[in-house]
Amino acid sequence: MGPALCLLSAACFGAMAIFGKFAYAAGVTPATALLVRFTLAAAMLAVLLVLRPRPRRTGTAPSRRVVVIALGLGALGYATQAGLYFAALKVMDASPLSLILYTYPVLVTAGAVLIGRDRPTPRRSAALVAASAGTLLVLLGAGGGSFHPLGALLGFGSAVTYTMYILVADTVVHELPPVVLTTLVMTGAAGAFGVRALVTGGVDLGFRAAGWWWLACIAVVSTVLAVLAFFAGLRRTGPSTAAILSTFEPVVTAGLATLTLGESLTVAQLAGGALVLASVAVLQAGRAPASAGNVSVTSP
Repeated sequence: MGPALCLLSAACFGAMAIFGKFAYAAGVTPATALLVRFTLAAAMLAVLLVLRPRPRRTGTAPSRRVVVIALGLGALGYATQAGLYFAALKVMDASPLSLILYTYPVLVTAGAVLIGRDRPTPRRSAALVAASAGTLLVLLGAGGGSFHPLGALLGFGSAVTYTMYILVADTVVHELPPVVLTTLVMTGAAGAFGVRALVTGGVDLGFRAAGWWWLACIAVVSTVLAVLAFFAGLRRTGPSTAAILSTFEPVVTAGLATLTLGESLTVAQLAGGALVLASVAVLQAGRAPASAGNVSVTSP
């Protein structure tokens, strides 16, 4: 059951880029998609905590510092990462974008080594080299499609931002139950995009009715269901197995993009994607259980 839940989570996250493309086709703007996504997700998770209080019990009340950090993770970290990702999705194909974003597990390891939270090993060094080579192949092997250098830059910026988000979240992840932490993060992100909407003149709701369906899919399937399935699978399989199974996510994105959007990857990009996924699998397989769980606080 545990592996099936992890694969379900990866499939839900992998479908987000497809839902986003269809939402854009219905006239939804990236800013509107992000505000609706995080607002709906925060509301649904808050209702879950009210109806099922057990996930929020810690034995002690969380400190104000931890709550502020969690809200800040959403308002600054997750909001920035998602903003860059959805901006990139606007100008490039979903398949190569998913592969570029999925460099973040290796970037997290590199960052942890640089700030002294982890030690370099031959396995980690090899994974970093493989992921870098894979990303380069994805970028250089782009065909026609909607691939755009700006999109690639935004996508890589999203991966870097998510890396910083995870490294900061690592300092508070053990002080709050996962569902509580996720609710606070989603609330912070929703607040950030709400403030942005007020500053920029409101939210553009002049899109077709189909846009609401795709926005609901992003919030329900690719955010709430994806996160809850991941945590349920994590509890049953352990962090290393869950992290390895999460490499199914970009595979799902590429497959769905081919079936529904007519996208395709070149041979070079397929080879690059294989290197990226292999580097993540090798990296996670070599992590100790205590540290492996710190890599995947939530998925993008």
